[in-house]
Amino acid sequence: MVLAERVHKSFGPVEVLRGIDLRVEPGEVMCVVGPSGSGKSTFLRCINHLEKIDAGRLWVDGGLVGYRQKGDRLYEMREREVAAQRRDIGMVFQRFNLFPHMTAAENVMEAPVQVKGLSRAQARERAQELLGRVGLADRMENYPAQLSGGQQQRVAIARALAMDPKLMLFDEPTSALDPELVGEVLDVMRGLAEDGMTMIVVTHEMGFAREVGDSLVFMDEGAVVESGHPRDVLTAPRHARTRAFLSKVL
Repeated sequence: MVLAERVHKSFGPVEVLRGIDLRVEPGEVMCVVGPSGSGKSTFLRCINHLEKIDAGRLWVDGGLVGYRQKGDRLYEMREREVAAQRRDIGMVFQRFNLFPHMTAAENVMEAPVQVKGLSRAQARERAQELLGRVGLADRMENYPAQLSGGQQQRVAIARALAMDPKLMLFDEPTSALDPELVGEVLDVMRGLAEDGMTMIVVTHEMGFAREVGDSLVFMDEGAVVESGHPRDVLTAPRHARTRAFLSKVL
């Protein structure tokens, strides 16, 4: 579903990604961990071309992300073409980014109506289904300010699912939540994994990575230091840098 080959990204003189090679199979849950500033979030943003890569290749479901290739040269796609690619990739951010003037249902309905051309009746029916799936059937008419952080993040997940994505990207989805609200969001993500959704999750929740993840990637200074099955990496890391990181977070 996702293939990264020698992906590089710099911001000015700072090289944030230094040749990332990763492969994510359909239905796989990959958890990405590492210290702040290691390039985890930047890599996620490159997958849906919110950030342009400087070198390498990224494919999602067999399609080159953000570019088309003719011969040996790459040509950047028009924004409309990139937007069409993004329809298949759902993304959930640290901050919920809900429209404050819209109810929970309206937040979920907006993209299917504006982008996919669904009627408001069809979109509302779908929103009701998805908000029920994330445990918020009784909160459809609430505005974001009337919801807890965990509830807002669950609305954000439902909004991403409303576009029927092939791939879900989660950028530290629980880091902005109070500790007692983390579990309700992880439960929703656990349910998505059980349903076979392909997911890449940047997280500090090691218990979730151990329980739900099919693979675990440790990044540091813009590179993949170690990867493998979560239980193997968490209990017997091979690399000294991985051991040093895990000794501080486990």
